[in-house]
Amino acid sequence: MKHRLTVVAVLGALMGASGLAADQKTITGWVLDSACAFTKGLKKPISVDCAVSCAKNGSPLVILQDDGSIYWPIAETVPSEGQNKRLMPFAGKRVTATGKTYVRGGSTAIVIDKIAEVSGQ
Repeated sequence: MKHRLTVVAVLGALMGASGLAADQKTITGWVLDSACAFTKGLKKPISVDCAVSCAKNGSPLVILQDDGSIYWPIAETVPSEGQNKRLMPFAGKRVTATGKTYVRGGSTAIVIDKIAEVSGQ
């Protein structure tokens, strides 16, 4: 029994270190295209039209929090699929999203369960 608990603890630690462990989290931020998030140093999107245009051209949409943290929306399905279609109604807008988050190599991803526009933004 003691050996089994040790194995389970070690496997859990390895999964957490490799980014395989998921945490349920709620985040709030701006939906904008990833290129502008990195190259322009924006704190929020330039406009809805700009975010939509970039997303239509293939730039992945991300969620940018006020502290500069970027969440990459991903799917858990296999084969996986991009999330731009799902996020397009929120492009250029402030949202609150809830889902499983994964951290790996300095990047954070979110599998969105719920997403809604923040009113009054």
